[in-house]
Amino acid sequence: MSAYGHEHMYSTRSLSAGSEMGSSFVLESGFYITSFSATIFIAGFAALGLLLVTLLVSMAMMLQSCQNSNGGIIELRNINNDYSYCKIHSLHAKLNNLEEHNVPNICKDLALQYIKGGQYARDLDSTKSVIEDYFNGVKPSEDGFDVVLIDIDSLFQWNPPHSSNLLLSISNCIIDAKYLKRVLMLRIYKNLQASGWSIILLSRESGTHQNVTINHLVDAGFRGWSSLMMRADDEDSTKENEYFSRQRNVIQTKGFRIKSIISSHVDILTVTDADTGMRKFLLPDPICDMFEPQRSA
Repeated sequence: MSAYGHEHMYSTRSLSAGSEMGSSFVLESGFYITSFSATIFIAGFAALGLLLVTLLVSMAMMLQSCQNSNGGIIELRNINNDYSYCKIHSLHAKLNNLEEHNVPNICKDLALQYIKGGQYARDLDSTKSVIEDYFNGVKPSEDGFDVVLIDIDSLFQWNPPHSSNLLLSISNCIIDAKYLKRVLMLRIYKNLQASGWSIILLSRESGTHQNVTINHLVDAGFRGWSSLMMRADDEDSTKENEYFSRQRNVIQTKGFRIKSIISSHVDILTVTDADTGMRKFLLPDPICDMFEPQRSA
C-alpha cells in the first residue's frame, strides 16, 4: 500500500476516534441518576409530604379539641353561676317563707339538672360523711337520755303528681330527690341506732296523718324510734317557730337531752337552744323542693 493510503486510513481512524470521544463527553457532562436512586428520592418526597399532611391534621384536631374544651368550661361555669344565683334566692325564700313565684323561672330548669345530673346525690353523700365523722367521735350517755332529733318532712312525697308537663317534671324531680334523701337518712338512722342513740322523729304534719306517716316510715325501713312528734289538730300550722319551741320544751321536760338535730330545713335549726354541745346538720335541699305545694291539714 502506498504512503498516501496509509495516511488516509490513519486520518479516518482519528476522525472516528475523535467522534466517539466527543459523544462520550456529551453524556458525561449531563445529570445522570439510576432508577433505584430515583425511586428512593421520590419516596422520600412522598413521605415528607405525608408527614406534613399528618402534622396539619393533628394541629387542626388539637385546635378543635381546645375549642370544645373551652366551650365546656364556659358552659360549666355558666351552670355553676346560675346554680349559685338560684341557691341564694332559695335560701332567702326559705328564711322569709316566700312563695314559689319569688324564685326566678330559670331555677326550675336548673333544679331538674341538679337532680338528674347526679350532683345532688354527691352533695348528699358528702353531708353523710360529715355526719358520720362527727358521730364516730361521740357516744350517747349510758342513761339513754341523749337523743338525736330527725326532721322527716322532706323524706316523703305527700302530694300526688301534677298533670302539666312542667309541673310533672318538677314532681318527678321532687320524688327522685326525696328518694335519694330517704335512702341516705335510713343509713344514718340505722348507724345511729347501732351506736346506741335514741331517736326522736319530728314532723310538721297534723296528727290526723299519723297513721299514714307511720306506714310511710315502716315501709321505708324506719323502725324502733323513741318518739314520733306531730302537730296537734288545733295547732296553727303557720306558726312553725312556736311549734318547734314547744316540742323542744316537751322533749326537755321529759328529761331528754337533744345532742343533735338533722334536717333539710333551717327553721327547726334556728329555734333550738344555743347549746354548744348540740350539733346541727343541714341536709342539702334541691331547689325543686320549693315548687312543691304544701299539703293541707
